[in-house]
Amino acid sequence: MFEASLGGGVRLRPLVPELADELLKHMDRGREFIGRYVAIADVVSDAAGARSFLDAYAAKTAADTGRIWGVWSDDVLVGGVLFRTMDFRMQTAEAGCWLEPAATGKGLVTRSVSAIIDWAIEERGIHRVDWYAATRNAASVAVAQRLGMTREGVLREAYLHRGERYDMEVWSVLAPEWIARER
Repeated sequence: MFEASLGGGVRLRPLVPELADELLKHMDRGREFIGRYVAIADVVSDAAGARSFLDAYAAKTAADTGRIWGVWSDDVLVGGVLFRTMDFRMQTAEAGCWLEPAATGKGLVTRSVSAIIDWAIEERGIHRVDWYAATRNAASVAVAQRLGMTREGVLREAYLHRGERYDMEVWSVLAPEWIARER
């Protein structure tokens, strides 16, 4: 399993079912902030939900169709990054993230997503990484920009969240672009 030290007391580690209680505590600290745009805040609402969510990602890991990592800062889980989907036949993956409010503004998401994109492209042969962001989610759009992704368009009213439809921006980066960016 891929894990990494991102410097400054920040670690990226697989978020496995045995960490369901820690995930729930983290989500309780940031539920309203995280839940503005990300469904995980509603899914991980109790111990059973946290376990079920992580079990689903353990199954994706076993099937090689997705991955999830926690972001720990000074040994406290403060967020996560994931590949919601991974398709090795098509060499594509969809990345995503969330972060509790106390951990924002420190570059944790950008560093964490960079690390998993490096892993996906260099170790797993992924050619294209997608990023979807609600048009109103300025922080997520800014991450895509900092990662050097290309905005491809808007999917109108494509995401139903808490009874409201959101337009979703589609961003991506291709392996040759990512590798050139690193140089």
